[in-house]
Amino acid sequence: MANENFRRTYTLKCGKMGSKGFEIGNTKDTKETVLHLSFSVEKSDSETSNTAKVQIWNLSTKNLKILDTKDCMIELKAGYNNHNILILAGNITSVVTTSDNADRLTEIEVVDGRVELRDTFLTISLNGRVNCKEVYQYIAKQMGIPIVFARELSYRTLSSGFCFVGKARSALQKIARYCGHAWSIQNQILQITKIGSALTNKGYLLTSNTGLISIPKRITIGSNTSKKEAQTGWEVEYFLNGAIGINDIIQLKSNTANGYFRVHKITLDGDNMEGDWIATAQLLEIKT
Repeated sequence: MANENFRRTYTLKCGKMGSKGFEIGNTKDTKETVLHLSFSVEKSDSETSNTAKVQIWNLSTKNLKILDTKDCMIELKAGYNNHNILILAGNITSVVTTSDNADRLTEIEVVDGRVELRDTFLTISLNGRVNCKEVYQYIAKQMGIPIVFARELSYRTLSSGFCFVGKARSALQKIARYCGHAWSIQNQILQITKIGSALTNKGYLLTSNTGLISIPKRITIGSNTSKKEAQTGWEVEYFLNGAIGINDIIQLKSNTANGYFRVHKITLDGDNMEGDWIATAQLLEIKT
């Protein structure tokens, strides 16, 4: 596993939708000289948008101007030996450039789905019997983002139609509460799942041979003072694997913990010049 995780590579794209942007990183091969980049990405299954911070050293003045355009988008793929997988997509909310000794450091803050949730104002009037899946699809279309549904998800029918005026976030909350669903935006894709359940039946094996490092730590999410029922699971650390996402299934095998769990939260941290690329995930028991 050490050899597989030896040569860290990345590609980063930035630009406004419909406009010419820029791409940096390992765009050709693993050995080309690339800019120094670090990242910290936080994702969860909540309705609150995922966030990230990216640092880039010595970005060109031309590319800095592109970062400053309103609602600039960013996509970051990272991995090993040019097997790069998308770990971050969203809108840039802040760009600050300062001196770092002899270098120029640019710090970027990113919010996943920021523009779609901020700017999408809906006026919906659907008459007759309407299935809630159709409402979800209508909302996603108006937001301009793809939508994915968990397998074997059931949808209620609105016998008197559906009328709504307001923000897309409020419409999603209304339908999700009615159906007993959960929603979140992951890398600019709207996910609809059953509360506490996985998105698909596809799972990832996590062992010491597939990237697991350190000893899994027992966790409890929620408490007696919280409105939500307490959930138990494990916090695990593993070498960066962008293929593992929120609401995926993990088959965990270790001396401490074994079984199938749902990914509730992930933090991805890395620097292409030093240290390991690490993911820390909270895995919860899967509700049926």
